Amino acid sequence: MVNMEPKSAQSPLPKVIEFNAADISTEDVIRALRTAGGVIVRQLIPPEQNHQIERDVRPWLQKDKPWQGDFFPPETRRAYGMMGKSRTFAEAIVGNRLWTEVCDALLTSVNRHNWVGDKTEESVSGPQLMNTIVFSIGPGARAQELHRDDANHHQDLRAVAEHQLGRDTGIGLFVAGKRTTKQNGATRFIPGSHLWDYREGPAREDQAFYAELEAGDAFMMLSGCFHGGSANRTADEERLVYSTFMTRGYLRQEENQYLANDTEAIKKLPVWLQERMGYGISRPFLGWVDLESPMALLHSGDAAYQQDLW
Repeated sequence: MVNMEPKSAQSPLPKVIEFNAADISTEDVIRALRTAGGVIVRQLIPPEQNHQIERDVRPWLQKDKPWQGDFFPPETRRAYGMMGKSRTFAEAIVGNRLWTEVCDALLTSVNRHNWVGDKTEESVSGPQLMNTIVFSIGPGARAQELHRDDANHHQDLRAVAEHQLGRDTGIGLFVAGKRTTKQNGATRFIPGSHLWDYREGPAREDQAFYAELEAGDAFMMLSGCFHGGSANRTADEERLVYSTFMTRGYLRQEENQYLANDTEAIKKLPVWLQERMGYGISRPFLGWVDLESPMALLHSGDAAYQQDLW
């Protein structure tokens, strides 16, 4: 018999499933995510894409300065606004088919009962890009504190026995640019913590699972899970990670995509990726400019974007 008691830090931790990108279905990944909160996908991107992203991002990492505060260790370098800095990052990671299908399934919202006069208008709000960050974590970096990434949307949830659609505000994707191990700082997270009461805490380090990855492997995680980067205890290894999050279309983005990226670079991306960045409308009526989709500004004169905003 399935235990339908609400989950807590005292509950048995669910197993983190590993898949190979070549022979899994989107449904497999979704089931694993809903159960454990995180899943590993081996070889999500091929070596040539991995190497191109690194070439694109190196100049930006070298320009970064140590974080002034406690959240990131000073040995960490970051690059942001990757939709305009690396087309390969945009298409291979943010636009990855498996990733986008998972986000569509878990982050799409449907408003079915919106009465306007004597008729009801059904509206669908799809996921939008939350942020893009590349992390380079050098030797000597301390461990990041365990935290949830849905705090920025003021989540304060009660414990549930099993995952409920609509509970999540975001999903994260971490792709290894280089081999990631427990020794050099692999992301650690607590399986099942997306189901706990948010008043329960703090998280316990002895429950952590370490997402050890080879270059091109990926770790997906619901933003309601406790997680954090680990300490880099090596003498000479860099932990290089390509990271992105998606959120619901009607929530504010963590990274302001409109100011973080050069508009001319964004115009060169596929139209559907432009829309997913936030240039599309979150229906009904969120994000318009002069009562038109922002896509009309990117594609001046295109009648396809001069349409009803329901």
